[in-house]
Amino acid sequence: MRMYEIIEHKKKGKALSKEEIDYVIQGYTSGIIPDYQMSALLMAIYFKGMNIEETSDLTLAMAKSGNMMDLSLIRGIKVDKHSTGGVGDKTTIVLGPLVAAAGVKVAKMSGRGLGHTGGTIDKLEAIPGFKVELTMDQFVEHVNKHHIAVVSQSGNLAPADKKIYALRDVTATVDNISLIASSIMSKKIASGAEAIVLDVKCGSGAFMKETEEAVNLAEVMVDIGNQVGRKTVAVISDMNQPLGYAVGNALEVKEAIETLKGHGPKDLTELTITLASHMLVLGEVCSDIKEAEIIIKEIIKNGKAIDKLKEWIALQGGDVNAVDNYELLGKSKYTEKIILEDTGYVYSINAEEIGRAALVLGAGRENKTSVIDLTVGVVIHKKIGDYIREGEAIATIYYNETAQQKAARSILTNAYVITQEVPKTPQLIYKFIG
Repeated sequence: MRMYEIIEHKKKGKALSKEEIDYVIQGYTSGIIPDYQMSALLMAIYFKGMNIEETSDLTLAMAKSGNMMDLSLIRGIKVDKHSTGGVGDKTTIVLGPLVAAAGVKVAKMSGRGLGHTGGTIDKLEAIPGFKVELTMDQFVEHVNKHHIAVVSQSGNLAPADKKIYALRDVTATVDNISLIASSIMSKKIASGAEAIVLDVKCGSGAFMKETEEAVNLAEVMVDIGNQVGRKTVAVISDMNQPLGYAVGNALEVKEAIETLKGHGPKDLTELTITLASHMLVLGEVCSDIKEAEIIIKEIIKNGKAIDKLKEWIALQGGDVNAVDNYELLGKSKYTEKIILEDTGYVYSINAEEIGRAALVLGAGRENKTSVIDLTVGVVIHKKIGDYIREGEAIATIYYNETAQQKAARSILTNAYVITQEVPKTPQLIYKFIG
């Protein structure tokens, strides 16, 4: 088998066999196949596409290129959730204890963020003492006894994907549905979950800007999951404005805790209940989404969700007092309210720009060596459809450096479009797939 012939096959639009795909992934991961040949194949895939069998084979090959987590010692069905990313997305911190309290096993490996805010692991580290690394024995014991453990992703999980993504990033081959779907699903499959709920974002603050693109991606990922024996469903949700109000690590943890207490933002609460309900059905806690929604709402109402959060934090070495005393999460030195000259209705918000404002404040990473400031960020006060009166703030900046504050203020003031007409209220959840 020769890489030249494989490139030639795909260039002519032919489907690659499982053997050819395995050869490519093994060869490239080991360094036998050079970057220039892999780049040529990626460009051929970009233009000619891959069918679902090819995409599934590629996903499995990348998943098997490193460690495949064996969660067989954990009793029951292990259900994972993955979001394609957005601004203010702190759903894992809400979902974990919520579904664990309902009886679903949450054995999750999460990553650190590279972008406007930290990932789930970074956010959890805003809780004093919280340990994001456990031994495998501790991980299994926590999930078996307490139904939840969330740890930092292994460095050798789907290494082929990491290497290929770095190449895609510099060869203009990132935005291909098959390559995106296989990248996401390879890590989920390698993580060992038996069932997966996907939250696919679309809008100005998401990778997929258009609903049709998000639906296409979701359909492919659901097909991949089902092809490789993982029960998979997807929810298409809106990201034309931040999810909730808080954007920034400690600020988002506080909002997640408030949601578990029953006082969270309407959109974050609705999306969390929807995702949690699907996780309960996939975890066979119940057989009907409506029944699952009733269970989830009751767990929030009766306090079991917040009790499970405290239990989880204590298990992983965190200070449980932070759940009721937000000062322990840390806070920035300074704050500034952002007030616009215009009055009227919020017609639109550029969610990506809100994320960029948080990034310049230090809430995220511009590169892998960047150090996150867990205390900074943005809390918006006005969302689409809200009316802004004279003197009312659209947002508050939490900052530690004056130069960062000035840059964030400029970005935020340009992220809002204000009109005198009442805009249409955006739809939060567009579609279910699977």
